Amino acid sequence: MVVLSFDVYGTLIDTKGVFDEIVSIVKDEKLALHVTDLWRQKQLEYSFRRALMQNYVDFSVCTKQALEYVNNYFNLNISEDEMKILLEKYKNLPPFDDVISSLNELMNLEVKMYAFSNGKPEDLNILLNNAGIIDYFEGIISVDDIKSFKPNPAVYAHFLRSSKAEREKAFMISANPFDVIGAISAGMSAVWVNRGGKIIFDPWELKPTFTINSLRELPILLKDNYSC
Repeated sequence: MVVLSFDVYGTLIDTKGVFDEIVSIVKDEKLALHVTDLWRQKQLEYSFRRALMQNYVDFSVCTKQALEYVNNYFNLNISEDEMKILLEKYKNLPPFDDVISSLNELMNLEVKMYAFSNGKPEDLNILLNNAGIIDYFEGIISVDDIKSFKPNPAVYAHFLRSSKAEREKAFMISANPFDVIGAISAGMSAVWVNRGGKIIFDPWELKPTFTINSLRELPILLKDNYSC
């Protein structure tokens, strides 16, 4: 059976969903957009660096430290209470518009679906429950179990062990190119979700197995290519 591994932050869940809260604090939409983007960039950068250094903290710490960096970078003077509001919002981010309808269709196919994320399990449970999508998944598999981050090949091996998926039937579904490349490098297949078709994929020798512009294309892709 085909096993689908869904990335959470940036694929199922829109990390830009914190934008309105940032606007309410910084009082400037253009600045808020820069804050939102840099916060996400530093969050991922910190996870990459910690994985490489083998100096693990959970993803919520990377998120908090990235916000502190952004606060200092833009000289925002965000208060402790405002920090708490923004960090709490990270547990209540919205799903992308194409997520629920796509998951509904996938439930009718012979596939197993897992949420697979850098986030720690308790945060993911809250996030996916608040987004109304937790019940679509067989389970949540977190890198926190092995104290590293994507795209360390060990985390994809952890997914395969935890899901009991056969490598040749396991797909990483992600909008993050680094995640797609990581899964391919680890021997999985991967579907890159390039919403809007405007993101440039890293020009490496490792390419996505498939590229789609919306999760709504995924059920058709699986039926056409794998008779799911």
